[in-house]
Order: sequence, then C-alpha cells, then structure tokens
Amino acid sequence: MSSTVLGLVRASHPEPAAAVTTVAGLLAWGVGHRPAGVAAVVLTVLASQLAVGWSNDALDADRDATVGRTDKPVATGALRRRTAGLAAVLAALATPVLALTTSPVAALWATVGLLSALLYDWPLKSTPVSVLPYAVSFGSLPAFVVLALPGTPAPPVWLVAAAACLGAGAHFANVLPDLADDARTGVRGLPHRLGPAGSRAAAAGLLLTATVALVFGPPGPPSWAGLSAVAAAVLVPALGGYRGRAAARAGGRPVAAFRAVMLVALIDVVLLVASGRVV
Repeated sequence: MSSTVLGLVRASHPEPAAAVTTVAGLLAWGVGHRPAGVAAVVLTVLASQLAVGWSNDALDADRDATVGRTDKPVATGALRRRTAGLAAVLAALATPVLALTTSPVAALWATVGLLSALLYDWPLKSTPVSVLPYAVSFGSLPAFVVLALPGTPAPPVWLVAAAACLGAGAHFANVLPDLADDARTGVRGLPHRLGPAGSRAAAAGLLLTATVALVFGPPGPPSWAGLSAVAAAVLVPALGGYRGRAAARAGGRPVAAFRAVMLVALIDVVLLVASGRVV
C-alpha cells in the first residue's frame, strides 16, 4: 500500500501540481474569497491537477520507458498503469463535484479547464494545435476563481487573456529541453514543428504579451514595478536565448533559454496573484 501511495504521488507531477494549486489559492485569496471559498478553489484545482498528472503518466508509460524516464513510476513498473488510470478517473469526477460547492457557472469553467488539459494528454499533444489546451486551461483558471465569488461576477477579459498567454508560453518553454527525447518517441506538437528557435521566440512573445496585459490591463496607471516587469520580459529571454545558443554550439542542453522564460513566467505569476480585487 505504501509503495502504491508513493507511486501515485510521484506520478501526479507533484511540483507543477503544487505550484498551480498554490497559485490558484493565492489568487482566490487576492480576489476576495473567504476561507471557505479559498478551500473550495484549492481542492477543485488540486483534484484537476491530479487527474491530469495521473492520466498523463498512464497514457505516456510506453513513451517514457522508451526514453528511460526513471522518474516515472508507471514507466518503471513501480506503479500499475491501471492504478494510475483509475486514480485519474476518480480525480476527474471529483473536480466538478468540488467546484459545484461554489457556483454552477464556476463549476462549468473548472470542468472546461480539466477537459482541455485531458485533451492535451490525448490526442492533441502530437498535433499542430498542441498549444490550444494550455491556453484554454490556464485561461479558465482565473475565470473559475473569479466566478466562484459570491454573485458570480464576470472575470475581466485582460485577466483571462493574460493567463491564457501565460499558459501558451509555458507550453513552448516546457517542451524546449525535451525536444530530442520527444522526437525519438514520435511527439510532433507545435513546438516540435517550429523547432528550438521558433519555440523560444513563441514562448518569449507570449510571455511578454501576458506581462503587458497584467501591467496595463487593470484600471489606473501602471506601477514602476509593473513597468520593470515588462522590461524584464523583453531582456531576460533575449539573454537566455543567447546563452542557450552558445550552450547548443558547445554540445550542451539549451537550459538557459528554458530558465529565462520560466523566470518571466514566474514574474507573470506574481503579477497575476498581486492583481488583487479585480471585480
């Protein structure tokens, strides 16, 4: 039993699951949810993240085994694929049930975000529209959080658009270090079709767009901190791309470019959480 639980934890993609759930909770607190509302948002998003992580590892077990992913318990045999699949189904069913404790409209958006993410796992990961589920799922997150407030207020367009661009940019950045492994297993999503240079440019452009929306979208003049974030969104990816190309010429992995866009993504997350009451 203990080995199964440990396998489920490892197969849930714990780091990104914890990060997204934490961001959702902080965003819920920032927009004015009471403690019960924050708890409902956190539990809903956590269930959704678990469903996506477990289904991903169950579906990709053969591919992960081919490239020697020892960090994937289903691929190594430490966790049965059937167990991961069943856990994913239960978590997916729990997501709308938990979301309904807020409002039906909010639950609809939470369900849309979950279904979009599951469609990425299969069959959209290896298609030219692989970025679409990231944009829809990330965009639906603040929509769900705001709609879960009493009275179900409409989420600001700039907030949803910024989150969608953040998610789309994260997709390109996340794939960058794994392009070679993905090519070996036949994954041909949009980043793979654009190649390393195109993916770096797409990630940087989308994250810059997200930053601009988060800085200039709210009413009132932008702060100096916000303007500094825009400047960082321009300069950091450029420097990371330069170092990444130098590493590639030397035979290394282009992790500098990945880290650069992840830094901008972190800045965007801070801006998103700090946006405060938006309705």
